[in-house]
Amino acid sequence: QAQLVESGGGLVQAGGSLRLSCAASGSIGTISLAGWHRQAPGKQRELVASIISGGPTNYVESVKGRFTIARDNAKNTVYLQMNSLKPEDTAVYYCTVVSWGRQYWGQGTQVTVSS
Repeated sequence: QAQLVESGGGLVQAGGSLRLSCAASGSIGTISLAGWHRQAPGKQRELVASIISGGPTNYVESVKGRFTIARDNAKNTVYLQMNSLKPEDTAVYYCTVVSWGRQYWGQGTQVTVSS
């Protein structure tokens, strides 16, 4: 059974940091593409960061210089390091991966940034 388990969300003050983790297990094999999306109340889900096999990364303009996406191939895990957090970063964050042509989604983890 394919499973993506996210962790690391929580409540943090503005200016603080959090690290989100997304561990793939079960029938999910080698990850070719991974990304983190977020959805704030009343807003559309947006792609925050992505990383492809070989390492190239991409970020939405609003998080450039603050967020870093990384992957550990040995652990089949994807991370999102979030620094200098702002109240507007408050959202549910979702991990997604593509493996052997199939896309998988995590259950989401809440990130709340207080001012």
